[in-house]
Amino acid sequence: MAEYRGKALCFGDNINTDYIIASRRKKDTINPDELVKYIMEDIRPGFSSLIEPGVMFAAGENFGCGSAMEVAAQIVKAAGISIIIAKSFARSYYRNAINNGVMPLEMDTSDIQEGDIISVSTSDDGIHVVNERTGRHSVLPPFAGKAGDILAAGGIIEYTQNRFAQEKKGETQ
Repeated sequence: MAEYRGKALCFGDNINTDYIIASRRKKDTINPDELVKYIMEDIRPGFSSLIEPGVMFAAGENFGCGSAMEVAAQIVKAAGISIIIAKSFARSYYRNAINNGVMPLEMDTSDIQEGDIISVSTSDDGIHVVNERTGRHSVLPPFAGKAGDILAAGGIIEYTQNRFAQEKKGETQ
């Protein structure tokens, strides 16, 4: 079981990957740790200064639309954001988020306001999301199969490293 609690930073519909990180910023580097200071700058100048431990994104429809560039999910992870709650995600962004250890939760976000404290807990029976301001409690199905395993490991790299280590251990016994 994992538990998260943090402030919601809100966005509307159709948040494009180029809004998450502008194309002009990727000319010099695609290192997420260096690019994180530019996250969302074209739609919310100075946004990176709002990011603090535990912060979560809340958005409308079609979060992560546009290109399938993985760096848009990597930057979210580099910023320390573990959860994005949206009404829906672009499919490529959804998978890129999982592969980078960022939990994409699809649910109604219409009652989430900027600064609301959101609690998320995961268990075998589901993912529990509570908006502490409104008291609304939503239960989402748990991530199943490989997606759940990848998120639990912290991303595809960690998942793969764990798998190789387990296989190597099994070979030596």
